[in-house]
Amino acid sequence: MITAIVNVLADSRRIPEVAQALADLPGVSEVYSVTGDVDLVAMVRVRHHEELADVIAGTVNKVDGVLSTTTNIAFRAYSRHDLESAFSLGAD
Repeated sequence: MITAIVNVLADSRRIPEVAQALADLPGVSEVYSVTGDVDLVAMVRVRHHEELADVIAGTVNKVDGVLSTTTNIAFRAYSRHDLESAFSLGAD
């Protein structure tokens, strides 16, 4: 699974509608309203690297109210859940 973190600058008058439209897109697993330099963060998860262009450039960037995006691709995921799973392998 490939995860991309897409930072979205949106029309400030339409943030809730833009967030919902993004959340409804195939490949977008979550959308967060955030503070800082951007308005929304969309988590994109796809199976193949080539699908990133379809989801991000093909649909995310075309949502009405999206002004610009920047994308970070995750190399590795770290979370409490992942660490607990790794350390519990084979242990009873």
